Amino acid sequence: MPDLRPLSVLPKVRQKRAADIIVGPLAVGLLKAIRRADPDDSADRAGRLLQRLGPLLPAHHVGRANLAAAFPEKAPAEIEKILLGVWDNLGRVAAEFAHLDRLWDYDPSGRRAARVSDSEDDRARLHCLREKPALIFAAHLANWELPALAAAGHGLKMAVVYRAPNVGGIAKAVRALRAQEMGSLIPTGPDAPIRAAAALERGTSVGMLVDQHSFRGVNVEFFGRRCIANPMIARLARHFECPIQGVRVIRQPGHRFRIEFTEAIVPPRVGDGRIDVLGTMQLITSMVEGWVREYPEQWLWLHRRWR
Repeated sequence: MPDLRPLSVLPKVRQKRAADIIVGPLAVGLLKAIRRADPDDSADRAGRLLQRLGPLLPAHHVGRANLAAAFPEKAPAEIEKILLGVWDNLGRVAAEFAHLDRLWDYDPSGRRAARVSDSEDDRARLHCLREKPALIFAAHLANWELPALAAAGHGLKMAVVYRAPNVGGIAKAVRALRAQEMGSLIPTGPDAPIRAAAALERGTSVGMLVDQHSFRGVNVEFFGRRCIANPMIARLARHFECPIQGVRVIRQPGHRFRIEFTEAIVPPRVGDGRIDVLGTMQLITSMVEGWVREYPEQWLWLHRRWR
């Protein structure tokens, strides 16, 4: 039977099939190889490698343009230094991903130098989630997998909205790694809000990243420029009247991290008392901007946030 699909579709289908057949197994094999290496050594090596390769890639130009727009007062040399830090962080995240089950090294007593640290106030804010399900927002800072690991490590019920890789083999491996350590996973897609709402109804908190472009979103300002934010977290908060809290990760020397939880934000409301979706997304975006300003080399500047 002849293939009746439009000719314009065939190349994309073939490309995805080729990626599934070739790229998928290679990437999965690389993940397995990294798992056999020392976690800290592999993170150092990956960071150095991307510091060399990153400036040769088109994404480097995207990052440079983004940084110049966000920090017009910074000299070109300073922007390039930040970008090298961005590539170093991205390489480390990639290597650390293969060791997700070993990344959560935490000792609340403080008697030893654990990989992950927080404060008593942060722990108190985190444990408030045991009383009532909440919506948790995070950003692509440092290692953005850690907030979900923290929730699981503290025994909290959490559903995590995540973006699955396009390549089938990689997507399967990534889901397996995340599911072992993070509990319930909700892939992005048309039914993600429905599944997130179902989780909240079950008494499970929902976490998501909120700092990337969304094709169907609301206009907000980020570093003084208009961009589009996914309003799902604000719409869910409006419907369920549940708390909204932020969490950020800060990469520190010696392969360590600090996790900080915010107090529940006070979302703005419209005339009838309901949560203002646009105002809430602007409030969240402004908080993320503050985090990024503090540690610009730890944020993912390599995607087109403004379009």
